Amino acid sequence: MTGSGKLVSRCEAREKVRAWQASGKKVVFSNGCFDLLHAGHVEYLQAARKLGDVLLIGLNSDASVRRLKGASRPVCCEADRATVLSALQVVDALTLFDEDTPEELIGTLLPDILVKGADWAVEQIAGARAVLDNGGAVLTIPLLEGRSTSTLIEKIIQHYQSEISSGTP
Repeated sequence: MTGSGKLVSRCEAREKVRAWQASGKKVVFSNGCFDLLHAGHVEYLQAARKLGDVLLIGLNSDASVRRLKGASRPVCCEADRATVLSALQVVDALTLFDEDTPEELIGTLLPDILVKGADWAVEQIAGARAVLDNGGAVLTIPLLEGRSTSTLIEKIIQHYQSEISSGTP
């Protein structure tokens, strides 16, 4: 799919986490849809990666995104989203999950640090209890103001609706 070797199965992700931890590396985990990757995503992922030695991403599958965001999402299929994330130097590995939340995945992986955007309260973060019970940390990262995939999609729609109504191609 990506050709980079960064996209791994859940079992391979677990093996990577154990190997990284055994070599003394601090594993940071985050998750999301990452549909239409934008500057907010990039800054967030860079900040997450700085919290440890390796960054592992749990990527919502297409079916998971549809259940969470609606029938019109994702805009980009999981293969494309995985390819774009894999191209980022700060991402060391990623794995897909089909559930609505990554709680089961996080419980399997048990990273050292679980990270989400600051729009989440720690108590609301899926998998937080498993990470904390395992001696890890759960942290939030401030988001880049005004940057979200939903906002980007809305801007695109408004732009083209304006062009259609004005007759501009």
